[in-house]
Amino acid sequence: MGLKGFAEGGIASIIAGCSTHPLDLIKVRMQLQGEPSPNPVHNLRPALAFQNGSSIHVSPAPQTPQIKPRMGPIAVGVRLVQQEGVAALFSGVSATVLRQTLYSTTRMGLYDVLKQKWSTGGNMPLSRKIEAGLIAGGIGAAVGNPADVAMVRMQADGRLPPAQRRNYKSVVDALSTMVKREGVTSLWRGSSLTVNRAMLVTASQLASYDQFKEMILEKGLMRDGLGTHVTASFAAGFVAAVATNPVDVIKTRVMNMRVEPGAEAPYSGAVDCALKTVRAEGPMALYKGFIPTISRQGPFTVVLFVTLEQVRKLFKDF
Repeated sequence: MGLKGFAEGGIASIIAGCSTHPLDLIKVRMQLQGEPSPNPVHNLRPALAFQNGSSIHVSPAPQTPQIKPRMGPIAVGVRLVQQEGVAALFSGVSATVLRQTLYSTTRMGLYDVLKQKWSTGGNMPLSRKIEAGLIAGGIGAAVGNPADVAMVRMQADGRLPPAQRRNYKSVVDALSTMVKREGVTSLWRGSSLTVNRAMLVTASQLASYDQFKEMILEKGLMRDGLGTHVTASFAAGFVAAVATNPVDVIKTRVMNMRVEPGAEAPYSGAVDCALKTVRAEGPMALYKGFIPTISRQGPFTVVLFVTLEQVRKLFKDF
């Protein structure tokens, strides 16, 4: 019974993750807006040459930092397609598949096991649902963190100058390259953030879906069918987006940071990243990418739970 929950959750998660991948990529690009560009190129004035061969060297003009205007999700998506092509919308999709296989399969399966174990002949209390979500999400994130790091890097690669891109060929190439160049521990970079985010996502997403679904059915607002599943899942997606966006922004930046040998890392950790982000860009920077987050989280959650309900019907006799 428990293994079936893992399989059902895994299938639904992979379908949902792949179908909403472009929205997730746009969200990552938006969350990285405002970060200082790595190794900025300084424009130097050329020497003034005269016909006699002598020259006067003019010292470089002082550089005024240029503040790039923040772009919305549509502008980010259009620019991405224009500069990198339509295929770029699926950059890192192999990492998404691996991430959903490891992370979501684990969290969905564990949540189902705990729900069955803790339910005593009726609906499980909301507090127990949240507790089950926190446990399942934390364990799932620890398992899937390497794929999460690879996915963020592959999605963010196109925003870098060509000479600075990592150019991972696939998620396997990304993971092996990271181990060779940065060590095995790099696969769990930002893992504390991933675990915290996953605990919040799973607790808010799965627990609220079950709670909304039960409320709709108990009050007789709708029957147990597609309408109920879509309504409950979209509400759950909104709750999850509000709860997790700040952690998601910090996670994205920590995972994506480039650490050069012998150089100081841009961020020493999650707290340092959060403080620097707020100081440089204001508190609302923690909600960068919220529109694509809810635009992605809503459809993702809808596809996830609608697919899950259908998969459960197919597997009910197994």
